[in-house]
Amino acid sequence: MNAPYRSPPPGIGAGLPHESAHLHVAGTASYTDDLPEPTGTLHAALGLSNVAHGRIRAIDLSAVRAAPGVRAVIVAADIPGVNDCGPVKHDDPILADGLVMFHGQPLFAVAADSHEQARRAARLATLDIDALPAILSAEAAAEAASWVLPPVDVRRGDAEAALAAAPHRLAGQVTLGGQEHFYLEGQIACAIPGDDNTLHVHSSTQHPTEMQHAVAHALGWRAHQVTAECRRMGGGFGGKESQSAQIACVAAVLAVRTGRAVKLRLDRDDDMRITGKRHDFHIQYEAGFDDGGVLHGLKLHLASRCGFSADLSGPVNDRAVFHADNAYYLDAVAIRSLRGLTHTVSNTAFRGFGGPQGMFAIESVIDDIARHLQLDPLAVRQANFYGDSQGALRNTTHYGMKVEDNVIAPLVAQLARDADYARRRDAITTFNATSPVIKRGLALTPVKFGISFTATFYNQAGALVHVYNDGTVLVSHGGTEMGQGLYTKIRQIVAHEFGLPVEDVRLSSTDTSRVPNTSATAASSGTDLNGKAAQVACQTIRRRIAGFVAERLGVSADAVIFTAGQVSAPGFDATFAQVVADAYRARVQLWDAGFYKTPRIHYDPVTMQGRPFYYFAYGAAVSEVAIDTLTGEYKVLRVDILHDVGKSINPAIDIGQIEGGFIQGMGWLTTEELVYKADGSLATHAPSTYKIPAVSDLPPVFNVRLFDNANAEDSIHRAKAVGEPPLMLAFSVFFALRDAVAAALGPDARPQLDAPATPEAILKALHGGTLA
Repeated sequence: MNAPYRSPPPGIGAGLPHESAHLHVAGTASYTDDLPEPTGTLHAALGLSNVAHGRIRAIDLSAVRAAPGVRAVIVAADIPGVNDCGPVKHDDPILADGLVMFHGQPLFAVAADSHEQARRAARLATLDIDALPAILSAEAAAEAASWVLPPVDVRRGDAEAALAAAPHRLAGQVTLGGQEHFYLEGQIACAIPGDDNTLHVHSSTQHPTEMQHAVAHALGWRAHQVTAECRRMGGGFGGKESQSAQIACVAAVLAVRTGRAVKLRLDRDDDMRITGKRHDFHIQYEAGFDDGGVLHGLKLHLASRCGFSADLSGPVNDRAVFHADNAYYLDAVAIRSLRGLTHTVSNTAFRGFGGPQGMFAIESVIDDIARHLQLDPLAVRQANFYGDSQGALRNTTHYGMKVEDNVIAPLVAQLARDADYARRRDAITTFNATSPVIKRGLALTPVKFGISFTATFYNQAGALVHVYNDGTVLVSHGGTEMGQGLYTKIRQIVAHEFGLPVEDVRLSSTDTSRVPNTSATAASSGTDLNGKAAQVACQTIRRRIAGFVAERLGVSADAVIFTAGQVSAPGFDATFAQVVADAYRARVQLWDAGFYKTPRIHYDPVTMQGRPFYYFAYGAAVSEVAIDTLTGEYKVLRVDILHDVGKSINPAIDIGQIEGGFIQGMGWLTTEELVYKADGSLATHAPSTYKIPAVSDLPPVFNVRLFDNANAEDSIHRAKAVGEPPLMLAFSVFFALRDAVAAALGPDARPQLDAPATPEAILKALHGGTLA
């Protein structure tokens, strides 16, 4: 039995600051590039391809080797083990070997005495590459049947028959752009050789175990020869889940070759050229529906640009299929998912992991239906929600999972009421009737997002908890801290279990030599998995301490209480530190490991049927915008968000995640445009040409509230994940912009507005999809 608590434990539910906030403010938080460099550390740089697709005839590296400060140069043939860093399918070379597959692909690597010397030397190579035809877009890949992975079809019911029988029928298409991760800290790794063919790799990565394995494979070593470590990242957003491996592998090979520590830090322009993005999609649909806008049948065609290798495109596109319902019941549906092989950088994980693309597709369908019927889009959305409707229980997804924790209807109703949606809708209609140039738009969009890795085996975590004999606690776990507050929440969870102030708990870096076989910190599951694992370890230790006290006092262990830094029992009260010191002298084990695996989840990856998610997180947002119909410029005037995080472990961090996720999603859908030239090179490879949201883009009215709810599943303290779901709240901005464009075009308009909805895209939509 776990020891009971006399009063609410410290930390849980408190809006404590981020555990590294004081270090961030002071500029003393150590990232990989800040760590002390061993004497003789070399600095690496990559030599990049100048064509999108071609055969390498020759690479002359004589000038590179002769450049000042250069100590080593490697090509694919110099990699002693496997020249591959693909996380799933082995089709992703560390350095190109014979065939170039995208403009900017690394061909060789240089190690020099300084970062600048390495960068300058890498540009001295003479490349002889026979250019081949290149496929650059998702549409071109679909037309050529060029697949990085085979197409996938998911069906329920007879969509064709439902479409034929429906009172109304629509077809449409929309293009949805990709997104650069633009983490503040770029890709970096530092590999340090050790004794007896060992290597310690400091890597800015979301997946230390994958770095350990990739480096070992590249060197032809075994896993126990490599340790991967990460204390914190300056942002990841999915871009450091798999694609940090190439950086770690190059640094490792150079380190072993030279016998010296090697650091590889990509400059921003190289980082943006070399690393993958959010998958862009070309979406086509046919929908059948009734007079109230309720969907009867739906066909969806989701074509994505995956890039030259598989990377994580399989599960990303799978999640797009899973989330093609968002919050809506789809009775008869046929979804075709195309995973296009293109001669562009291999796209990868990004916050939401394909879910946002699938959800954008269905939101576009719902919005079109509402405009066709001249109904309020909110009413059409509500009519299609999961739940009891028209005497039928509509609670099973198109992949066979029952939606058992559905709160979307009351959540949306509460937000519409609190944000005064109906009155503002009328006010905007009145405003637009008398304003010929400035038009306003309003949209309320919902979110239902599944939480768990769709690769079921990743839903596991380990933690190691040490209670020292002065009563302080050190915790190691498999999750990585990228600014999202994972370490802060783990600290609160551990303090809770021992009844300690959070100041008595410290987190060590994530290190494969402490906690092995870690899963990526991704899928919004970091706190769910690692928090539970840490809790298990704490409870084991606490039971030992309680048993020790109970035996001395002759009482039941259940009578021993841990709270406010004290350990109490009938007739006994002492500090936690004193009790721990006594337990140590009595040879009580004061450390332990904890393990957790997510229950109830299962699904067949072939049929894509089952229960891939432990639970759903819900939310909704109302956004109001204004556009200038003469220029396409716009302003987000107000945003109201109501989001479900279950019973929040830390409301301050959760609200920060909601705000940040929303703004990042808004950037994806409005300002962040990836432009590729005809030769396949990325034109938008620097902050001067790629525009993330700025402070001035923050809505002047920005209201964020947490929905009062508890997780129906036994998650850590009944909390819910908050990393990814808020990004999709930004759909409300896009569809508010579309609402404003429709107001300018007329009551029956269905604007062809593609994402990102830049001013140019808005102006194009105002002119019927073309600009003179």
